[in-house]
Amino acid sequence: MTDDTPPSAEWRNFYGRIHGKTLRPAQKVYLSEDLASLRPAGVTREDNPARDPIDPAGIFGDDRPIWLEIGFGGGEHLVHMAARYPEIGIVGCEPFVNGVAMLLGKIRQAGVTNLAVHPGDARDLMEVLPDASVAKAFLNYPDPWPKRRHHRRRFVTQDHLRSLARVMQPGAEFRVATDIPDYVRQTLKEVPQAGFDLVGEGGVAWGDWLSTRYEQKALREGRVPHYVTFRRR
Repeated sequence: MTDDTPPSAEWRNFYGRIHGKTLRPAQKVYLSEDLASLRPAGVTREDNPARDPIDPAGIFGDDRPIWLEIGFGGGEHLVHMAARYPEIGIVGCEPFVNGVAMLLGKIRQAGVTNLAVHPGDARDLMEVLPDASVAKAFLNYPDPWPKRRHHRRRFVTQDHLRSLARVMQPGAEFRVATDIPDYVRQTLKEVPQAGFDLVGEGGVAWGDWLSTRYEQKALREGRVPHYVTFRRR
């Protein structure tokens, strides 16, 4: 497929590569020993070809509120939030294998038990979650797809955002953090059209925010972080 392929004809990724540097031996152990017990069942097309809805209560074994992080990078923010809010169940989605391995190491170190990990496309999870099943969602430093012809691959497009809106509860908070001004522009334009109200935006982070390695890299390179908060209508 090419960049001229009609939107209905392809399943565009809103992320880049899924493999990076060679995994360290310890990271391979984390993947082989820890991942299976942390990944939600019935999410992949192989496990659930009919795309039947899953029961969110089955992810953590109870009816606790579910939060969702779309692309957790190295997992710093995900583990931080899990430790800060032990009563919440947080599901992180990340197709980048190295990031998944890094997260699993952090989970071991922190000892948190309220995390689930989908090592793949967040759209696969959103596709099988029931309506209004997510109480909060995070999109932190997503792939910016800087070339104009690739902007339709960003997560903040209607196809992705409407899927997110469907699974979020009325009044649920959606946070976006990025250091790319044009990503902020597109976020402010597209997210409200998908059923969200803007709550606030600017250079001041949320009170429970943990600066990630991607944010630290942006700061070192002179880019300014921007934080945007929406609420599901």
